Amino acid sequence: VQLVESGGGLVQAGGSLKLSCAASGRDFGRNVMAWFREVPEKEREFVAGVSWNAAITESADSMKGRFTASRDLVLNTIYLQMDSLKPEDTAVYYCAADGTLFGDIDHAQSKYMYWGQGSQVTVSS
Repeated sequence: VQLVESGGGLVQAGGSLKLSCAASGRDFGRNVMAWFREVPEKEREFVAGVSWNAAITESADSMKGRFTASRDLVLNTIYLQMDSLKPEDTAVYYCAADGTLFGDIDHAQSKYMYWGQGSQVTVSS
């Protein structure tokens, strides 16, 4: 099983980026998928998630209105649209998939069994 992120990079404050995460080796159409981010010396934090059937999306309170997750069940891919980026959004962004079938979106990283390698997003001021 592999989750491969793409789309990260350098962007100016106020700009937008869209991350993609393509899954292979397993169909995650019955699993919650989500995005987390991590900065040095801080715990990995939940960013946004999408329910197993793509009907429900949820974003962390601090990112609501700016970050939105979505997924394509046919392509087995999850996306993260990031708008109005701020320098404090600079982090390594990870996609993840829950190992539980038909679960709920959970903000705890311990709930997620499969992880991508991470994609660096840097926002300049």
